Amino acid sequence: MIPTSVRIGLIGAGRIGTSHANVIARRVPEATLVAVADPRPGVAADLAEPLGARAETSVEAVLAADDVDAVVIAASSVAHADLIVAAAAAGKHVFSEKPAGMTLDEIDGARRATADAGVAFQVGFNRRFAREFVEAHDAIVAGRLGTVRQLRSLTRDPGRGPSDPDVVPPWTIFTQTLIHDFDTLNWLNPGAQAVDVVATAGSLTAPGHPTLLDHATVVIRYDNGAIATAEASFAATYGYDVRGEVLGSEGMVTMGDGAQSSLRLHNADGRLAATSHSDTDLLIDAYTGELAEFAQAVRDGRAPAVTGDDAFGAFAIAQACIDSMTSGARASVAQGV
Repeated sequence: MIPTSVRIGLIGAGRIGTSHANVIARRVPEATLVAVADPRPGVAADLAEPLGARAETSVEAVLAADDVDAVVIAASSVAHADLIVAAAAAGKHVFSEKPAGMTLDEIDGARRATADAGVAFQVGFNRRFAREFVEAHDAIVAGRLGTVRQLRSLTRDPGRGPSDPDVVPPWTIFTQTLIHDFDTLNWLNPGAQAVDVVATAGSLTAPGHPTLLDHATVVIRYDNGAIATAEASFAATYGYDVRGEVLGSEGMVTMGDGAQSSLRLHNADGRLAATSHSDTDLLIDAYTGELAEFAQAVRDGRAPAVTGDDAFGAFAIAQACIDSMTSGARASVAQGV
């Protein structure tokens, strides 16, 4: 248990790392940003110094630092699992961006390493901290919808598709984008396990590209009989869009509409709503909530609200999507929780 502010070292100063650094330093009173590590010359210093933190060029320096209680991992996804294991070995509590690994074996190794070390381990599934999604989850748990029967979650990234499709790793739409939706659906169907999936995806912004998948729809069956769909697009010209819906035997809840706020402008052009064009804009309060939860869990000496088991459950669906796309058939979801 840490009675004072949790001292955090950030690993990775890219787009999401920059957002996390600013959130920790300016919006999470339970935490203090003390160090930023990034191997690129000058990048860590440019981010750290205005926020009152120091810059490091190596992960090892952060993990060896006596004034670092916990790390926030925002490096490349392919490095997440190794960084989680290394941080746990150093006795640091761990918050990792999703996914926690690029295979189920990697994620299982990460959750075992943190458990063996006795450190907190949280994965960045931010929708669990978005107000509308929290209220929907509370309504479901309270039984206000009755029995959950159908669910829907979608993510649409702003723009017209990747500027260079060749740099998008294969299966990104499942392992990096829809993984948020898979976790959301699992969370909104409490107590149920995903059984199997059918995935359909294609390259619609770069037809014929050999590896890019920029639009996808997934159908998931759960062991309580519920049926869920998850949708993603890399080309929503109107902005960043995150939504959800749950239908139960006694009612329905919907979440999100892509608008920045409830303000609507009514004029000769119609009824207009401003939209966000980035996740760190639309979901800034959710990003704040997840990092505040991590810091508080470390201070309390308890497990965070989102754990390695949740990371495994979401990635198991992503892997089943890859299996379904490869086989052209329904694919089973691994059970490892």
